[in-house]
Amino acid sequence: MKKLHPLMFLVAIVLLTSCGPVSKLTKAQAYRGIYEEKPLSVLIMPPINRSTNVDAKEYFHTTLNVPIIDAGYYVVPPFLSMEILKRESAYDSELFIERPSLLAFKEIFGADVALFTIIHKWDKSSIGSTVTIEVEYIIRSTDSGEVLYTRRGTIVYNASVNTGGGIIANMVASAISTALTKYVDVARGCNNYTFSDLPRGKYSSKYQLDAQEMSGLKKFKVRLSN
Repeated sequence: MKKLHPLMFLVAIVLLTSCGPVSKLTKAQAYRGIYEEKPLSVLIMPPINRSTNVDAKEYFHTTLNVPIIDAGYYVVPPFLSMEILKRESAYDSELFIERPSLLAFKEIFGADVALFTIIHKWDKSSIGSTVTIEVEYIIRSTDSGEVLYTRRGTIVYNASVNTGGGIIANMVASAISTALTKYVDVARGCNNYTFSDLPRGKYSSKYQLDAQEMSGLKKFKVRLSN
């Protein structure tokens, strides 16, 4: 049985299927608030899990910081921020995602923006040998409270296996492969793809140089195969 190397998630870019027309907006147009406010630091809020997978919240929380750091931003250390949020009874992001003011996070963490994620779906189908995840990403300013960045994506991972031993053998092998799927890798792939469209931050060599690049779709669908 083959294992999916983490680098294979990069193949998602060429396997992209659109949920709508191709974006005709530049990044400066799509994410005007980021270019105007020029945020430096990001607070990762605990993901909001609306899926049936009870562990999905942990999968995503552990994989959000790296692509944001790679994009040129300072990320408040997730484990530190999580402990403080729990201590301050602010662990439930549902209480803050639509709150008009996020200034408290600016004062406590020094964060310019707060990242909210909503996991709408995390479904595993042994018969179809697929894992389907739907996630919404929202970055809000802690100064103005405005939404500076938002995307919603679906990643469909095909874990089917061809053993060469007939239909029944393939179905059994595919069911096992689906059960053993590394969900952290799937979450990482979804996050990496989503934030590939994030305007580069101050700690990136492309800072303020990508404004005229075309932005990605606000809603996207990515298919991956084992």
